[in-house]
Amino acid sequence: MIKHSILDLVRITEATDARTALDNARDLARHAEKWGYERIWVAEHHNFPGIASAATSLVISHIAAGTEKIRVGAGGIMLPNHAPLIIAEQFGTLARLFPGRIDLGLGRAPGTDPATIRALRRPSNAAERFPQDVLELQDYFAPAEPGQPVRAVPAAGTEVPLWILGSSTFGASLAGELGLPYGFASHFAPQQLMQALQVYRSRFKPSAQLDQPYVMVGVNIIAADTDAAARRLATTQQMSFTELFRGSHGLSRPPIDDIDSYWTPLEKARVSLMLERTIVGSQRMVQAGMDALVEETGADELIIVSDIYDHEARLHSFELIASCL
Repeated sequence: MIKHSILDLVRITEATDARTALDNARDLARHAEKWGYERIWVAEHHNFPGIASAATSLVISHIAAGTEKIRVGAGGIMLPNHAPLIIAEQFGTLARLFPGRIDLGLGRAPGTDPATIRALRRPSNAAERFPQDVLELQDYFAPAEPGQPVRAVPAAGTEVPLWILGSSTFGASLAGELGLPYGFASHFAPQQLMQALQVYRSRFKPSAQLDQPYVMVGVNIIAADTDAAARRLATTQQMSFTELFRGSHGLSRPPIDDIDSYWTPLEKARVSLMLERTIVGSQRMVQAGMDALVEETGADELIIVSDIYDHEARLHSFELIASCL
């Protein structure tokens, strides 16, 4: 059976605060563990008032401390924002606290706006060093060598599994060359999905971490008891993406009855393009959509975003999804 996992956006809504969002993420992880999900990841987003996962390693620790066996990790850390040593120290510490449960997905994009990039005090060309930084990070997680001048304490020897994440063929090629698992962000940038998977598989070289290609595909799934109820819940995500095009990063909004009254035809076209890999509906519709996606992509794992305003409705969505797998 294909593995299924969760990417949690740790959304702050118009009815909640950051602490509630963080506790809801931990509560979701507890339920996901019971429902058989493989892992739950959170992502690094800076200067987004509606997302509470900027301090990603701390959020991972909060979630992992409230669960027992589900894997917890970053999907992902935007490596250009950090010195590899710092990330190794953070995730090495997590690996010591929660052995065998920590994943580290790595992205090349900054994940924020130019003003915030300046506030992070990182070089403007940091993304150009991404391949070298990934290799440096691997070295920090490997067992320490005698005379090694710089050690990531307590990361050395933890061998935290690395993933390359991306939405283009660049990350696919790098993941293949390094023999690392690859996750494609088709939940918001689906256009190059099939091309990237072909590049990754064709360029894959076995490594100490992985002996054959392993593909994780991101997908939005909104499930509810009826198709109509699911379509209404999905308007929260549609509004969030519309606001991105309007230059706003506000709080998550409650669902509405008529999404066409909210966006313009141009906004609808742009958002629909980004969300074209979204599956919305009852259990039957979700099952069919997931089966088709797995058959098309040959994915080894799906990582699912269910961006729903109400926490209980989101739990119900993930429970319905789990029953389809």
